[in-house]
Amino acid sequence: MDVEVLARVQFAFTVAFHYIYPPLSIGLGLLMVVFEGFHLRTGEAVYERMAKFWTRIFALIFGIGVATGIVMEFEFGTNWATYSKYVGDVFGSALAAEGIFAFALESGFLGILLFGWNRVSRPVHFIATLGVWLGSMFSAIWIVVANSWQQTPAGYHIVGEGMDARAEITDFWAMVFNPSSVDRLTHVWIGAFLAGAFLVMSVHAWYLLKGRHTALSKKAFTIALVVATVFALAQLVAGHSSAEGVATNQPAKLAAMEGHYAADAPADLYLFGWVDQEGKRTMGPHLPGGTSLLLHGDPQAPVTGLDAFAPGDRPRQVNAVFQVYHLMVGIGMALIALTLLGSWLAWRGMLFDQRWLLRLFVPAVLLPQVANQAGWFTAEMGRQPWVVYGLLRTSDALSASVKAEQVLFSLVLFTLIYALLFGLFLYLLNKKIVHGPDDGPPAADSPKRARMMAAAPLQP
Repeated sequence: MDVEVLARVQFAFTVAFHYIYPPLSIGLGLLMVVFEGFHLRTGEAVYERMAKFWTRIFALIFGIGVATGIVMEFEFGTNWATYSKYVGDVFGSALAAEGIFAFALESGFLGILLFGWNRVSRPVHFIATLGVWLGSMFSAIWIVVANSWQQTPAGYHIVGEGMDARAEITDFWAMVFNPSSVDRLTHVWIGAFLAGAFLVMSVHAWYLLKGRHTALSKKAFTIALVVATVFALAQLVAGHSSAEGVATNQPAKLAAMEGHYAADAPADLYLFGWVDQEGKRTMGPHLPGGTSLLLHGDPQAPVTGLDAFAPGDRPRQVNAVFQVYHLMVGIGMALIALTLLGSWLAWRGMLFDQRWLLRLFVPAVLLPQVANQAGWFTAEMGRQPWVVYGLLRTSDALSASVKAEQVLFSLVLFTLIYALLFGLFLYLLNKKIVHGPDDGPPAADSPKRARMMAAAPLQP
């Protein structure tokens, strides 16, 4: 098999596996801040129990995420040496900023978050939780900035020629605020918030169906539902803004996302379908001129299609880009429908009587994860054949000495190791969920409390 294909498959596999965990860390971090904030404000022990329970799960997710993220850095050097040399100054500055502004913040407060219960005051522990969450947010900033620079390079110049060419930063802030970074960062953050909120709702919906931790789960589910509803709607706005940016800065990618071939004609909006790359046509139910309407407010406005680009400058897997993009959009609309329905029932006081809906929320934890993965696949496959858009082709970014059999061997090993890690993660996660939150003191009106009060001797 071709070494380029193998190297791309290996990196896609390791990144996709790693990306299960950072969105959960960011999303859970937000919910933990909210839970502790309610505890700090109200003094109710139920919110502290929520925060402690989800902190234990956060620690597991955070640990696996760190371990799986290290591998990618080595792959840059082993499989993509030319790429590493070309973008080293850009990536180096972004990763250095991540270490200073993100890792230092996270590591500084992580110990207090995990082991500071009953050792520091409630305000100090809340600040530690906030610090860890902000650290995860800052980490996402610099990773997305580095990746966005590959999509829409800015603030640089090229030094050297041929194999010695490399990009150097001339304007750090132009590099940070490149044309796609803000839209893409917002899109990533919101996807992470949804992943965390749906994990919380899934677990507490399961408890409610089992009749366990009922009072706590109703509160936790309601809080997570509010967060999920707000950000599901916000993602619609952020996603539209991101698509407009793609249309402006990466028109070939937008054309692949929409399956649009005509060089200068109105673009239809497909609900789903199939792209025939050889026949240069897209089949499926669609709204004529719908993409033109969304991008330009005019269904007759022309949109640049794939035929406007040389075959070697188009995304290689047009149908694959089309499918993963529409999968992401479809899931996004499903999340909006599900959260709005849940919110409407909660407003009417009927939510927790709808066991069928709670059963839907249990497996719905997978939806944001699939959408997040589909979004990254859209971005990365749609950028092809460029690894740095318009500057460095993927085929030119490989290590000169790496062999196909070497990449294949390491890919097989990584697959086995990651499968073991994922199995261990699921086992430990399930164990923590089955155990559930620690029991608090019995409520004053509980049967157990009533029996204890009745059996106690009267005091003078």
